[in-house]
Amino acid sequence: MTNTRSSKQSPPEQAVLDDTNEDELVEEQEQEIEGSSAVLVTLLKVWQDHGVQEADIIKLQAAGFYTIDAIAYSPRKMLLAIKGLSEAKVDKIMKEVSALIDIGFTTALDVQQRRSELIYITTGSRDLDMLLGGGIETGSITELFGEFRCGKTQLCHTLAVSCQLSMEQGGAEGKCLYIDTEGTFRTNRIVSIAARFGLDAETCLDNIAYARAYNTDHQTALLVQAAAMMSETRFALVVVDSIISLYRTDYLGRGELSARQMHLARFLRSLQRIADEFGVAVVVTNQILATVDGSASMFTSDAKKPTGGNIMGHSCCTRLQFKKGRGETRICKIYDSPSLPESECTFAIAEEGIKDAQDD
Repeated sequence: MTNTRSSKQSPPEQAVLDDTNEDELVEEQEQEIEGSSAVLVTLLKVWQDHGVQEADIIKLQAAGFYTIDAIAYSPRKMLLAIKGLSEAKVDKIMKEVSALIDIGFTTALDVQQRRSELIYITTGSRDLDMLLGGGIETGSITELFGEFRCGKTQLCHTLAVSCQLSMEQGGAEGKCLYIDTEGTFRTNRIVSIAARFGLDAETCLDNIAYARAYNTDHQTALLVQAAAMMSETRFALVVVDSIISLYRTDYLGRGELSARQMHLARFLRSLQRIADEFGVAVVVTNQILATVDGSASMFTSDAKKPTGGNIMGHSCCTRLQFKKGRGETRICKIYDSPSLPESECTFAIAEEGIKDAQDD
């Protein structure tokens, strides 16, 4: 699975290991997550001259830093906030991490090469895949928003299965991590969709890690567990359905709006960090906000807009608007994307998941 940062091919000269056994351990560490370019933070205790103690590595993992990338992507103050890590230890850890990976400038040609290797997960609809340039993109956040009963959760169920398919079939050969905030996850839908793709239902269900979030702090804490799980096995997709539901009840009124947005921003940043570290696709569903000001709606074609304000708008790479059509037909519109033109297509919801509308 493609990641967006480049690892240095070898450690600094002063960190060269002395015996073959340690060389084998390094290779094992680097390949522990099959198919991923993520390098585990435990590598810091392997190099002879790094001197990062195992106790400090355990503290990093407890705080959600399971890969070297996670440390490199985080500000220094986040590491200083970890209990038991002094300024001297943090400085040493960051120095060693910067010697292991390169997150500086690269050429646009390298960026183009990495993007050409990106994996796209099929939605189950050929028309929708074509609209999205191949499917749901890995390594970034895709937002699905719209009113109730427009197909957001149904697409999430379909993706939870299709991400397990082989790459030749439009999958990513990985597991799915599903965070449910509204209690809408249904295993019988997974069984029906798995039958459509010819997958064993029990195996398919076993490859979906499910958690019900009950408040915004719990929702955020689940991402720490997610990082731990992804450091042990291959995941291809993270679903949060829906991302805003608990925020609308845990934070009330304008007096708590600022605190809500800051908490939401941190959650979205954690999601993006996971996407960067492990190269997974992140799909979040969002609700809509209806404009009740009659004078304002006179000048807008659609008085409904996604919740979360600019925080959501700037954090999500691709934003898709879902609308109801006739019967089981739904409409998907490219609301915002750095590479996809504004366009729309229709798809349908069926017992076997998302499919093309004309198949009905």
